[in-house]
Amino acid sequence: MENFLRFCMACCLATGLVGAPLGADEARPELREAVAEGRIVPLTTILDWLDERYRGQVIEVELEVHDDELVYEIDLLGPSGQRVEFLFDAASGELRSIRGVNIREMRRDQAR
Repeated sequence: MENFLRFCMACCLATGLVGAPLGADEARPELREAVAEGRIVPLTTILDWLDERYRGQVIEVELEVHDDELVYEIDLLGPSGQRVEFLFDAASGELRSIRGVNIREMRRDQAR
């Protein structure tokens, strides 16, 4: 797993993925391969999960290494203009943390 993380980080740095926005037509072959092999969860799965549970517009998506693990970092712009950051484990799809303000009002299960 450690070698895979190093490889992914090297690919991210080499391709400019870290810190650079990607369009749908710029998907990287090594990332598609990692998804196809089940090493990381497809981004669409994470985005669908977020859309089912939180109101807001995706304004930034990054695949990064945190504590030697790949994570999706997704920022949403909430209904009050707040920016909220969601961190997901890229291998399992598990939500690791949420940072921001007025997060509760973004939950879809809350009264509007």
